[in-house]
Amino acid sequence: MPEMMENKTFDEIRIGDSATLTRTCSMDDVELFGVAIGGLNPTHYSLESAEIFTRGGKIKAHSMWGCSLLSALFGNELPGPGTSYRSQDITFTAPIDVGDTVTVTVTVVETLPPHDVVFDCLATKQTGERVYTGRARVAAPTVKSVQPRIQLQEASLRRRHHVFEDIITSCSGLTPVSVAVCHPCDQVSLEGPVEAARLGLIEPILVGPEAKIRQIAADFSIDISGLRIVDSAHSHDSAEKAVALCRSGEAEALMKGSLHTDEMMHEVASREKGLRTSRRISHVFIMDVPTYPRTLMISDAAINIYPSLEDKVDIVQNAISLAHVLGIEQPKVAILSAVETVYPKITSTIEAAALCKMADRGQITGALLDGPLAFDNAINIEAAKIKKIVSPVAGRADILIVPDLEAGNMLAKQLSYLADAEAAGIVLGARVPIVLTSRADSAKARLASCAVAVRFAHARRVKNKAIAAE
Repeated sequence: MPEMMENKTFDEIRIGDSATLTRTCSMDDVELFGVAIGGLNPTHYSLESAEIFTRGGKIKAHSMWGCSLLSALFGNELPGPGTSYRSQDITFTAPIDVGDTVTVTVTVVETLPPHDVVFDCLATKQTGERVYTGRARVAAPTVKSVQPRIQLQEASLRRRHHVFEDIITSCSGLTPVSVAVCHPCDQVSLEGPVEAARLGLIEPILVGPEAKIRQIAADFSIDISGLRIVDSAHSHDSAEKAVALCRSGEAEALMKGSLHTDEMMHEVASREKGLRTSRRISHVFIMDVPTYPRTLMISDAAINIYPSLEDKVDIVQNAISLAHVLGIEQPKVAILSAVETVYPKITSTIEAAALCKMADRGQITGALLDGPLAFDNAINIEAAKIKKIVSPVAGRADILIVPDLEAGNMLAKQLSYLADAEAAGIVLGARVPIVLTSRADSAKARLASCAVAVRFAHARRVKNKAIAAE
């Protein structure tokens, strides 16, 4: 592309002059155009909607996106800088699919003094199929201009944070769930459950040294009046008593306070007095990623350090159960590795293939599984197409199953700090859902974690009633 822009004045333009622009339509183009015009037609953003409403079942660009290329061509090339649009009359003959390469050609057919020019307009796809034809009229510049080509700002898409708000809102109308809050002995860990109680999400039972809890409440003006407090001697005693409340049924969920995660989880995992079930305990991050068009779940990034294949079966099934609770009827599960092919020297690719076959055999149920998939192929449709991956999961994953804790932890934190994502966390596979919060969590993320536990506890109530009725 030349570094300078030179226009053609009205006096320089001749019948038959022409210019051409070629552009490949990406999903970002479609979404940015939609943001600019406020267009809400789901066929431009959702493959599921496109499959229902459009020919060929592909996501379509807005027709006017293709037409807007005319404006770029007139302003950049012919006549160039100083051009003003007068009118256009366009007939559309074919849609533009995401991934199509569109070539737009304009040819001068008439000049109308003092400075109007009429163009024939033609847009075709890479197949030669016509996208639109018509005519446009512009006011050509009368002043000659040669200037450096303008460098436009780079634009990127960020989806609004709404995943957590939707989860919290979905709990309205549900009865609050009793939650044993284990050792809430600092400002952050006490404010979270108190705020969740204020919103009607939970009924917290504060388990910890009573005098210390009351002092923190007084120091930071936290209203704990009316909340039950179970006194304990120290953090280990808090963990033991909080787990006991859950084991007895007095509490339907467990929430971590200011003690270390390992200290609480040691009591949870106790064979004699803990909350173990036949299923492996695992952690799920629920991510609100502005650059991803759906809720994204990552497991396991906090509990199982180097899970075996057998462990991963439960990790996958736990995540699927949570997705169902959150309203995702058939979640798409991507089993991640460094590559998308089975490679004997990379164990995670072998395990990914085994998990998918286990799903085929009914050993894992309730979801679509595919793997191994590299991260880019799992969350980006265009990356999957480049690799020629044909899969209902690739590019559309709801759940990412990571090879080990290190990979999952780094992935979740990279999304948080580099992609402006927020993360809520919950532990599943125990007798009750367990809310694990971090000091770095935002207030909304803490509330979302509580809301997820509430949804899960209510789903468990419904399941237990159905079992009892049988």
